[in-house]
Amino acid sequence: MNWKKALRALLNSILLIFFLGGAILFALLLALLSGAIPLYALWPLLAVGGAGLLALILTGSGYLGSTGKRRVKCGFLAVCVLAAAWGGWGAYREHLPTLDDRALLLREYQPFTEGTKAVTLDKPSTLRFDSFTARHLRLDGATALYPVYAGFVQAVYPEGDYPLSGTVACSNTVGAYQRLLDREVDIIFAAAPSEAQLAAAERAGLTLHMTPIGREAFVFFVNSRNPVTELTVEEVRSIYSGEITSWRQVGGKSWPIRPFQRAENSGSQSALQRLMGDVPLLEPETEDRISAMDGIIRQVASYRNYKNAIGFSFRFYSTEMVSSNDIRLLTLNGVAPTRETIRNGSYPISSEFYAVTAAPAGYPSPQETNSDIAAFLEWMLSPQGQSIVEKTGYVALS
Repeated sequence: MNWKKALRALLNSILLIFFLGGAILFALLLALLSGAIPLYALWPLLAVGGAGLLALILTGSGYLGSTGKRRVKCGFLAVCVLAAAWGGWGAYREHLPTLDDRALLLREYQPFTEGTKAVTLDKPSTLRFDSFTARHLRLDGATALYPVYAGFVQAVYPEGDYPLSGTVACSNTVGAYQRLLDREVDIIFAAAPSEAQLAAAERAGLTLHMTPIGREAFVFFVNSRNPVTELTVEEVRSIYSGEITSWRQVGGKSWPIRPFQRAENSGSQSALQRLMGDVPLLEPETEDRISAMDGIIRQVASYRNYKNAIGFSFRFYSTEMVSSNDIRLLTLNGVAPTRETIRNGSYPISSEFYAVTAAPAGYPSPQETNSDIAAFLEWMLSPQGQSIVEKTGYVALS
């Protein structure tokens, strides 16, 4: 073949493949961002596509002999095998059961909707708000506590539509505390604030006022195939500090422990930090996510149910809202996390959860200056309010 013709053929092949490869890459990125293909499938597809384009260029150049072409084909086949293995691992990982607040279908508890799981009172509520008060008394809170305050709303607010982004919102613990500090809501329902959230309130010139409205257990769980059923609180601290690294050290199999954590300032992560005290935490498991606006960002990985994993949450959330036969709650110090052991105080990690308000430092609390907030908080602590806490699945204060 004339070298000029060969060069022209090679350049034409490169241009064709360049435009074809660009179109394929653009289509893949669009499919990824639209959710048509999962993230774990992107890299294998790009690897196979890139290797295929390179193989076309090399084999179409006219400079490779039969041996060279055979090697290129073998290389392309090897890339395909590796890509398939990577994609298979990604598919396996994505289909492992997870425990993550974002997976919860909160709309199942939305007040006044057909078939709502939000509890109702046996008798009419002793407190009722009119539509004006309902529009102006803005609520938010932790995902795990939405069923509780959805029940409060269903008892006290007038019947209507209360979308999750409206007057009765559910932004999760981090978002709810931030919205309270930004004065966008009046009451939030959450676990005790983290040190960072208390510091943020101080910087904003605000004081947080916390009214306990119920009790809950902080629990740890493992894969149901894990033979370990019990830990001590000290063993939990040792696992999350990195001192204990194998399940064999606590009576299990010779599996390395994968201790998952939650996002900073989330209710459960703050509970873990309080449990650890001065003991430093391990660096958490992380994962890459692609966002259309933010590019590639690094996030704390939510619990993924590997056979050697350990995770944590609150009892009601992990047993009622996203119950799974694939995980098992651990007994701590010989006591199982049940409503009875929370009530009698024998379970070692139980605490109150709160209705939280905010006011400028040095000023009276909102419940002292706003009669509607005061009446609502008082009603939450009444027999009717506490019955909703209990019927929802948490533990009433008395």
